[in-house]
Amino acid sequence: MIKQILTGVILAGCIGFGNASQIKGTRFHDEANDTIKLNAILADAKAHTGDAKPEARVAYIGKQFLGVPYVAGTLDQGEEAVTVNLDELDCTTYVETVLALAYTVGEGRTSWRDFVYNLERIRYRGGELNGYPSRLHYASEWVIDNVHRGILKEATGSLPYNQAAVKTIDFMSENRSKYAALRDSANYAGIKNMELGYRNHRFPYIKSNKTGSKDLISQLHNGDVILITTQIKGLDVQHMGILIIEDNVPHLMHASSAAGAVVLEKTPLSEYLRKNRSASGIRVIRLAE
Repeated sequence: MIKQILTGVILAGCIGFGNASQIKGTRFHDEANDTIKLNAILADAKAHTGDAKPEARVAYIGKQFLGVPYVAGTLDQGEEAVTVNLDELDCTTYVETVLALAYTVGEGRTSWRDFVYNLERIRYRGGELNGYPSRLHYASEWVIDNVHRGILKEATGSLPYNQAAVKTIDFMSENRSKYAALRDSANYAGIKNMELGYRNHRFPYIKSNKTGSKDLISQLHNGDVILITTQIKGLDVQHMGILIIEDNVPHLMHASSAAGAVVLEKTPLSEYLRKNRSASGIRVIRLAE
């Protein structure tokens, strides 16, 4: 999909745009190609969805990454940086990348520099990178922080069948050995301090067995961000993706470790969740106007 955009868009102004490393704290996977791709995707999305609702932009841009390989841990490559990698995505970096692109288009902008600025805003607490602990590692904090700053909005609580879950979110500190960055005592202390605010954290969700209900489906939007809540101790959300509605049936578009790439699931969302034993339900998040 990305290759099609690159061949179909006139890349005016893409040459001679300067060095991407001039943006402090940014790490590109492939600086020259990534900046060209970003400008092309933004220009294409603005042409096709510039006047559309935010969720429509999310759905359109999300589809441009179908087939991109799934690779975990791309953000954990040494010192914390605003990492841009369009060639390797996991479920979180996929959603964050698409949201930052859609938000940039919503601002009427088509520069990779604006995308990088918005990616940092979405990924880090208060919109600013300040080391590993400043990254919004847990989905609950990611939602709260971005809703507070007007970037996202949570729709879950206004949808049918929503109910409250209460969990203490401390999976990272309780599983320190799983995170290389937590070998550093300062990083570990920063994560522990953040987790203190999420003891007995209350958040809305919709149980998996209700996601096939017609009255719920009628209120879902193409391009909603779906957070899959979990029964795993200490964790709030285990996976995320983008909702695509085909023939009034919701499907999950996501970076799938099982498929090894960004895919649009053929089975309905409700069936996908039914087969996932550790999933407890969903939260529905939307890009703000």
